[in-house]
Amino acid sequence: MVRLLWFISDNARACLIAGLVAGLALPRLSATMQPWLPQMVAGLLTITALRIGHRAAIGALADLRWGLGSVVALQLALPLALLGLSWLFGIAGSPAAMAMVLATAAPAISGAPNLALLLGQDAGRMMQILVLGTAAFPLTVLPVMALMPELGDPVLVVASALKLLGVITVSTGVGFALREILFLHPTVGQIKTLDGLSVLAFSAIVIGLMAALNPALRNDPGAVGLWALLAFAISYLAQWITYKGLRASRLAHVAGPLAIGAGNRNIALFLVALPQEVLAPLMVFVGCWQLPMYLTPILLRWLYRPVP
Repeated sequence: MVRLLWFISDNARACLIAGLVAGLALPRLSATMQPWLPQMVAGLLTITALRIGHRAAIGALADLRWGLGSVVALQLALPLALLGLSWLFGIAGSPAAMAMVLATAAPAISGAPNLALLLGQDAGRMMQILVLGTAAFPLTVLPVMALMPELGDPVLVVASALKLLGVITVSTGVGFALREILFLHPTVGQIKTLDGLSVLAFSAIVIGLMAALNPALRNDPGAVGLWALLAFAISYLAQWITYKGLRASRLAHVAGPLAIGAGNRNIALFLVALPQEVLAPLMVFVGCWQLPMYLTPILLRWLYRPVP
């Protein structure tokens, strides 16, 4: 089993692609796994916290100034700017405009620390950004929801965010405790084993996330292609602009984690509040949204390469 996890760790990017392919090629398995996504996300957070350890993740309070400033910029200023542009061009009520606003208003995905590990970035900083962004989300989302009343009840979105914050807090707490008990001074082999376990869990989750995409691909592949193009454009432009912009600033030391958080957002938080007529087309986008996120360690590896 240990050798298998080492193999997975050595072939992490291939495992992510295998998860995407399995999600598309095995619709029954994808549909079976979909109801278990909350439990799988909690497990992934626990494994990631076990891999990182609390010592690498502490410092959120000390970094509160840049952390909260970044959260406000990425989760409030950016979606409001996109909403303003949508109004300017007369497309504010379109599904594409809603997708852009919601994708940029959400906090980082729960698997963002795993992406940081795969890209050689600071996973501890990424965990800080994930926690701060999720904690601030109930406040940053309110202006966006107020300006887009067609999206549904803001109370439901806030309740969902608070529930996610609770899951993150408990899961990471369990992971940190296990790290202290089981791997106080982990060896290189143990770290590699935990890396493999983390990649395996991250790759498995995408299978359930692709459940909504399978029927759409069969019924209207052209529309799926357009939604996928939009998803890649939002995610990769956000990462490229954030990373390049911060590399020359005082926040150069956190440019990588902030860029990963900027382009990999937990849009599923909004699904509990969307009316059915809005939800239908956006569910296809949610499925397509997984593609750029899971391909980031492969397609954007050049971007996050350390600068000499």
